[in-house]
Amino acid sequence: MACKHQKEEKEIVSYTEVMISEFNDVERIEPLNWWVGFKNQDLQLLVKSPGISLAHPEINYSGVKIEAVHKGESRNYLFIDLQIDEQTKPGKFNIDFKFENGEEKHQTYELKSRVKPSEDYMGFNSSDAIYLITPDRFSNGDSSNDINKNLLEQTIDRSNDYARHGGDIKGITNHLDYIEDLGFTVIWPCPLPTNDMPESSYHGYAMTNFYEIDPRFGTFEDYLELSEEASEKGIKLIMDQVANHCGAEHWWMKDLPFSNWVNQQKTFENKEHLTNSNHRRTSNQDPYASVKDKQEMSDGWFVPSMPDLNQKNPFMAKYIIQNSIWWIETAGLGGIRQDTYPYSDKDFMSRWAGAIMSEYPNFSIVGEEWSVNPLIIGYWQEGANNRDGYDSNLKSPMDFAMQGQIVNGLNEEEGWDTGLIKIYEGLANDFYYASPKDILIFADNHDMSRISTQVHDNAEKVKMALGYMFLMPRIPQFYYGTEILMNDTEKPGDHGLIRTDFPGGWQGDTINAFTGEGLTTAQIDMQQFVKKMVNYRKHSKAIHEGKTIHFAPEKGVYVLFRVLEDEVVAIILNKSNETSLSTSRFYELGLRGKNIKNIISEEVSVWGDLVAINSNGVTLFSTKIKN
Repeated sequence: MACKHQKEEKEIVSYTEVMISEFNDVERIEPLNWWVGFKNQDLQLLVKSPGISLAHPEINYSGVKIEAVHKGESRNYLFIDLQIDEQTKPGKFNIDFKFENGEEKHQTYELKSRVKPSEDYMGFNSSDAIYLITPDRFSNGDSSNDINKNLLEQTIDRSNDYARHGGDIKGITNHLDYIEDLGFTVIWPCPLPTNDMPESSYHGYAMTNFYEIDPRFGTFEDYLELSEEASEKGIKLIMDQVANHCGAEHWWMKDLPFSNWVNQQKTFENKEHLTNSNHRRTSNQDPYASVKDKQEMSDGWFVPSMPDLNQKNPFMAKYIIQNSIWWIETAGLGGIRQDTYPYSDKDFMSRWAGAIMSEYPNFSIVGEEWSVNPLIIGYWQEGANNRDGYDSNLKSPMDFAMQGQIVNGLNEEEGWDTGLIKIYEGLANDFYYASPKDILIFADNHDMSRISTQVHDNAEKVKMALGYMFLMPRIPQFYYGTEILMNDTEKPGDHGLIRTDFPGGWQGDTINAFTGEGLTTAQIDMQQFVKKMVNYRKHSKAIHEGKTIHFAPEKGVYVLFRVLEDEVVAIILNKSNETSLSTSRFYELGLRGKNIKNIISEEVSVWGDLVAINSNGVTLFSTKIKN
């Protein structure tokens, strides 16, 4: 992969039918390869090898030209700017590094042929439903890779919530049928690149190699197999990426190429006290924010074990953009989820997202901004009418605000300004968003308490939250295990417990949620609820694209409709003991006398003066009688 110290030489035939000798003399070259046929024909190679900055690189390959060579401040780095002509043919060529003392090193590099045009890389949208997975905790499909003696953390301990448990890529691939059966069309695994950290390496967010799959999760080929097999089932693959930081054990932290490669670099090198981010994310939008607050927000380290990358360094910026494009092209991705979105330099994030969307116009990116303020969420979405002129180029921010309102609305007692009115008024904030249906909604995720815990382990409230989430005009994201009421009630908010092992994912598990063996009645009921709801949504144009109409809550009942042509879908959230609902308020929908089907029970009835509803629960109706 990225690092081969031994010298290799063998005869190869490139795509251009020219016989060359293949070399691997340098320690590292990234990106590992590139492609012909991009709209942007520029490529910057990071080359790391002892004393390489003293060399003069040369390339003799038709259509490839060295535009500029930049020496790192460390003598062990070169950055080579290449121009790839649009007529360049795919193939392998050698980069010759010539030193003044007569020494030479050679490195073979490959330009591949693209598998499909940029326009065919289709991202996720409001017709999709995303299944979020913490890979280490989902399923152990290959126990032979559980421990790697070349990495710092070398133990498996399922009794320790913060240790590695052995889940891997094969475990996801093996259970694609289960995910497909539930109705999900996208999978989002938490980061899979190498995290060679001494502890808590399981979560993936402290990467130590941006071009390598962590061997404890599997091989590079395992990742490609996951993408391919998912695609065959109509399931897209999102890659979780991190532009803001790396892990403290990243290979470049032992030999940084420039004096400003990471923020607070001098402090780090002098082993002085590092400043963490002040986490004042509103400084990105605040017209009154001080320079100091802005700097401490973006330049502070997220945590001491995660060095903060300096995207103002043009070589770092180029590195991150190229890395994202490399993974899209290599793995045929259907989306990127960008971690800690507002902590990076915001002008860089606009360029990063813009570079990707310019190359892949039908692609999708979701950015994490943990804010309960709709103004902040809306600021980050492409098309926002921002007073400061900022254009994020980001299609999908995350709707933490609405998530909070759903939970509050379900938990609070009903009153004039409490209870379901919080959900009703929360959705009314959609007037501010450039494109509400492209925002990502979720009931829970890997960083917050499970929805069951948030609603005090009330299964009917879980159904209400999920039903509303899947019917509102959004892209829904679902966290693995929520379908069987996984919770962290014993220690609310504990990340290790939130990311509990999925039962049945390990050999010897006495409970198997994949097959249903050993599940409680309540768990099976929730699993079936999710399956019916998500599979209905999968084929519902009204939910994907339809008009939204909702009615202010009355007497503990809130009703929302999605409408497109002759399909009307209704969700009724009922926090009362009533088992029937007067329909007189909803005359504008024109439903009187029409057949309706309960999406969960599949019972067919007529929309009359009264309709039967579940007490203290959720009811889902559709005018589409046949699926």
